[in-house]
Amino acid sequence: MTQVNMLEAKSELSRLIRMLENREENVIYIARNNKIVADITLHRESAAAKRIGVAKGKFTVPAEFDAWDQEVGQMFGGEI
Repeated sequence: MTQVNMLEAKSELSRLIRMLENREENVIYIARNNKIVADITLHRESAAAKRIGVAKGKFTVPAEFDAWDQEVGQMFGGEI
C-alpha cells in the first residue's frame, strides 16, 4: 500500500502506474490533506469468451427427434 498526496500523484502518475503493472503495489491511495479520497488499482481484463457457436460440433440431433414431438402429442391428446 502506497499513499501519495494530490501533487505527487499528478506529477508521478506514470511511475505509480508502473508500480502497479510491475506488481510492486496492489493499490495506491491518493490523499488530500492526509485524508484518503481515491485509490488506483490495476485493471485486470477478463478474456472475452466466444459465445456464438461455442458448442458447434459437440452435439448432433438424433434422427428420431421429430418422432418425439408426435409421441408427446399423442400422450396429451393432440398432435403437433
